[in-house]
Amino acid sequence: MGENGRSTSDEREIRRMIEEWASAVRRRDRDGILRHHSRDILMFDVPPPVQSKGLDAYNGTWDLFFSASPEPVAFDILDMGVTAGREVAFATAVMRCNERTDGELIFRLTVGLRKIDGQWTVMHEHHSLPAR
Repeated sequence: MGENGRSTSDEREIRRMIEEWASAVRRRDRDGILRHHSRDILMFDVPPPVQSKGLDAYNGTWDLFFSASPEPVAFDILDMGVTAGREVAFATAVMRCNERTDGELIFRLTVGLRKIDGQWTVMHEHHSLPAR
């Protein structure tokens, strides 16, 4: 949140981007999933590979996700916070998805962004599970 507890326009834009990304996942829309990600994205994920470098590797991780997800795909933001500076921002979220074998899965999302040529770009994405 910006000063006085109000969202800045950048924070609202990033929130909208992440909401659109989650919606693209539910639709299995690869173009929408990749739309705001850097070609050099680094992602840390829960299932192997735990680290994916580059947009092609990131795109490939969705094959496993979609093969484990029943229809309709659940990929819901339960809570999200965004903090944005002039050129760097991060977002954190608690999310819910569903899997064929384990049912509902609650996970954490952290996204690191940079403003490049006036556009927010996802540089890092990290999915994690709470320790059990």
